[in-house]
Amino acid sequence: MPARHRPVATLATVAAAAGVSRQTVSNALNSPELLRPDTLERVQQAIERLGYTPNRAARNLRTRSSQLVGLRLDPTTEGTVSGLMDRFLHSLAESCRGAGLHVLLFTAEDVNDPLDGYDELLRSASVDAFVVTDTYRGNPQAAWLAERQVPFVAFGRPWTEPDATHPWVDVDGRAGVMLAVDHLVDRGHQRIAWVGWQKSSTIGEDRRSGWVDRMHERGLSTSRLSARGEDTIEYGRRAAHALLDQDGEQPTAFVCVSDTVAMGVLQAIAERGRRPGPDDLAVVGFDDSPAAQVVLPGLTSVRQPLEEVAVQVVRLLEDRLAMRNIEHPHAILTPELRVRGTS
Repeated sequence: MPARHRPVATLATVAAAAGVSRQTVSNALNSPELLRPDTLERVQQAIERLGYTPNRAARNLRTRSSQLVGLRLDPTTEGTVSGLMDRFLHSLAESCRGAGLHVLLFTAEDVNDPLDGYDELLRSASVDAFVVTDTYRGNPQAAWLAERQVPFVAFGRPWTEPDATHPWVDVDGRAGVMLAVDHLVDRGHQRIAWVGWQKSSTIGEDRRSGWVDRMHERGLSTSRLSARGEDTIEYGRRAAHALLDQDGEQPTAFVCVSDTVAMGVLQAIAERGRRPGPDDLAVVGFDDSPAAQVVLPGLTSVRQPLEEVAVQVVRLLEDRLAMRNIEHPHAILTPELRVRGTS
């Protein structure tokens, strides 16, 4: 059996098997004289049975140094402008620091393997917990970590497993798009187009449902006003041209699944000699990237509350590391709309 698929013993799994706390396991490893003989024997038997090797977490408890939380960092896609991960990492590092934790970023040798890097960190005793940020359809990270009883928290809900019990924090993208539609309708727009991701994207389809539902609630049609594609500037450009080239009534506004796509829409508007804004073609993006804040005349965008996401993630991590019962393991936060010149 490949090494990756063998269960990895951790401080937490030893504590659970012996029926003691993590601190007791640490004492058994570093200060055995503090334990009763029967307790020490029980912990030692669990260590031997599980094949546990004292790791950095045990050393951290002994030296009172900070624990490390691993987060895999994948390469950014060319042709995109999102600064979402940068904002989240900064917020996560600040929240971790307040909890006596530190973030350890790692990369994968094989970026196409979603599990690459995790097993190596566990076996080399480099981290004691993980933050998982990829929760797309079929991603095995959460199940792999849960099976090995490794503490982790996900940024993003388990889209294909609604009954999953692991802790996660997410942002209500559907509600954010509804805010964008309301904003545009209140300014007189009725032909509001959606420029989204491919149908296989659960996150993209969740955001799209906000556009569909709110348009219908406001008595507006969505017919021939939708496009789907990849998350690139070039796709947004092509989609906007296609929607504006249609016979009949053309859209007067665009709601985009991301700021990257919105940048492409802005390019198309400029190429047609039109102007983005409330007096011509309005555009709303999603994520409030740095590009949205500096492009002229300023891109209206849905801003995710990543600072609060990080606070909630760290709160759940602390509970997991302390082996506390988590009363509310899931949190969905509401975004806000940052209005600028394009609408």
